[in-house]
Parts: sequence; C-alpha cells; structure tokens
Amino acid sequence: MGSRIRFTGTGPGARTQDGCAVELYRRLPADGEAEIVAAVVPAGGAILELGSGPGRVTHALVSRGYAVTAVDNSAEMLAHVRGAETVLADIEDLDLGRSFDAVLLASTLINFPEAQTRAALLAACRRHVRPGGAVLIERRNPATFATLQPGPAGEEAGIRHVIESVRHEGPLSHIVLRSEAADAAWTQSYTCELIDDAQMTEALTAAGLRLVRWLDPPRRWALAEPA
Repeated sequence: MGSRIRFTGTGPGARTQDGCAVELYRRLPADGEAEIVAAVVPAGGAILELGSGPGRVTHALVSRGYAVTAVDNSAEMLAHVRGAETVLADIEDLDLGRSFDAVLLASTLINFPEAQTRAALLAACRRHVRPGGAVLIERRNPATFATLQPGPAGEEAGIRHVIESVRHEGPLSHIVLRSEAADAAWTQSYTCELIDDAQMTEALTAAGLRLVRWLDPPRRWALAEPA
C-alpha cells in the first residue's frame, strides 16, 4: 500500500512487503467507502486512491462511474485491480505531476505509528488534490478503539474476525487479529497509533490542509480541503 500499518503474521498465500495477506484482502468486501465518497465527490470525478490493495474499494468506486487511479507498493495487490489505472509506488514519495478531484486515504493508514510517515502521507494527499478538491481520510475512532478488548470482531463475506490479544501502550495499540474462512485462516499482528480530533486537525494544518467536517457520527471519516 505504500505505508500500511505494520503487519506480521501467518496464513496461506502471498504477502506484501509490509506483511499483509493478499488473499485475505482480496476476499474482503467494501465497507461503505464508496457511499462516503459519493456524498462529497461529484459523479464522474477523478479519484486518486492511495493504498488501494487488491481493489476492494477501487472496484466499488469504478462501478459508480469514477475514474480511479489506484496506488499501491505491492504488485501482487495491484494484479487484482480491474477497471482503474494502477501505479506501483510508495505513497510517501508519490508525485504524479497531476491533480485529482479527490484523494482517498482509506484503510486507516493515518494511524501508522510514526508521525513522520503520517506527515508524508498527508503531504502526498495535498500534492495531488486540485484547488477546491476533497481529501477523504479514514481513521480509527480513538474513543472506541482505546477500549478494544479480545473477542469476536465481526464477520464479512464469510470471514470471521477474532481479536486474540490487545495491549494498549499510551496512544499505541498492539493487536493480534485472527481471520477465519471456511478454507483458510490468517493471523496478523499489528501496531497502530490512535489519533484524536486535535491531533488530526494539527496534522492536516501542517500539511497545508483544512479539516472541513467529519462525514459520519463515529467520526471515522474526515473531509479536508487545501488550506
């Protein structure tokens, strides 16, 4: 993806350079991201999707008529993307020399546990959004995630998720997640940093962006624009 939250783990199939299981993410469905985008980005707009993975969100956006450029640093992930331009690159260094109606930073990449990397991700967003365009950022809700406990974590597309362990260390959360399908299982360990509203606003300002509003009641999705 460019700078995913760091993953390590076990399970069948190829893994990206930062440890994500390609087959697991290929099977996961979209989770309402396209609806979030459609609420603020006019139909037919050009969207830069940073960290597309195998096209879970890409395909939902393409089906709505958006022109999507999907960026990921995993060729194995991009091999599954259909109907969109693909770019194999790290997000932090990306400079396509053109701007888009909207830039999408989903998959809670903003929760990467290094401030320098988070700043680079937002700088890439700012570099590629046109004047008056939209930057949509997905984060983990700090209020609910800080109290996360081991146990069932939902099911999607026949894949059951179970949190095996959680360790909170200040703003950092260290998590072991097991995902089970009928024919396979994957275990992934990762660390993320929780970002509150004030930190989000400060980080956006430093990147030359302005927080416009939160797009959903859980304050999971932020809409920003060039300052």
